[in-house]
Amino acid sequence: MPKTITLFCSAGMSTSLLVNKMKEAAAAQGKDYIIAAYSLNEVDQYGPLADVILIGPQVRFALAKLKAQFPDKPIDSIDMRMYGLMDGKGALAVAQKYLGE
Repeated sequence: MPKTITLFCSAGMSTSLLVNKMKEAAAAQGKDYIIAAYSLNEVDQYGPLADVILIGPQVRFALAKLKAQFPDKPIDSIDMRMYGLMDGKGALAVAQKYLGE
């Protein structure tokens, strides 16, 4: 069963570009992950399904709330510079650190 890496941001739009870059990086490594982006409003629906949750810098304010909501899941915010550069390889590496890979 592939691991699920879920990204949340304010609308899910710009983060979907980062998801595509992360999928490319995972494919280059021969890794099979489910990587998807959603609006923060959808966290109740998709958060429970995630193995790792990454949030966009624009919703970093929600980090503590999400950690309280999902105490058993690794959750982190994506570095502003990494996000701005759409560094899929770097964002994937952050998720993999939490997956122990």
